[in-house]
Amino acid sequence: MNKLRKIVMLALGVLFALALEAISVAADDDGSSLAPYFTPATSSPKLPNSDGFLQRWLLLEPINKPNRGNTVFTDSYIRNAFNTEYFPDQFTVVPHDGDKVTVAGQELAWHALDATGFNVKLFRFASGLNKQTYGVIFWAVTVVNCPQEMKNVRLAVGSNSASMWWLNGQEAVILSGDRRMVMDDCISKRLTLHQGRNVIRGAVINGPGMSDFCVRFIDENGNPIKDFTVNLDNAGK
Repeated sequence: MNKLRKIVMLALGVLFALALEAISVAADDDGSSLAPYFTPATSSPKLPNSDGFLQRWLLLEPINKPNRGNTVFTDSYIRNAFNTEYFPDQFTVVPHDGDKVTVAGQELAWHALDATGFNVKLFRFASGLNKQTYGVIFWAVTVVNCPQEMKNVRLAVGSNSASMWWLNGQEAVILSGDRRMVMDDCISKRLTLHQGRNVIRGAVINGPGMSDFCVRFIDENGNPIKDFTVNLDNAGK
């Protein structure tokens, strides 16, 4: 009787372990492994947060770029690093969630995500996917839809560490050096957001340490601009 009871208990234990594994896999598939820092982006348009920060992004899994330290991130170094072609159409592609590219023989996927905070925590993005966290380059893309043309806006960016940002294919901001992420650390010259679709593209490089960024548009007085939406549902169209 005791032997039978042990067998039953052992079988129940195995079933319980398998059930936990299935739940864990399902959580990874639906983006829960990135919680509490990210949630999967939905098809509904998303407004900037109350301070104007853009939280919805397409993020590419990190590209290997070994650096022993961040003091090497001069303007010329990061321009060379970001102008290197890692995957086809890297300055023009607006991918879909799940699209994949191959970089140096490694397959990397794009993820459409909403950051839960004002800043996009790239270190948590990488670690949540069990990807490389140090000595990396991250690419980020989002699409802003404006109800009307907006002139004389400025792109305000903070990043850890160095980064470059483009609006509709034109360079807008460069942040060089070994940086901590500070809100509105660098601000672009006056820019124009077109009526309809506008593509923002960024690249962040880091050696050791945490990686993250925050992006918003501000007006001439430094006030956040919030009367537009972000929608990745038709990102690749």
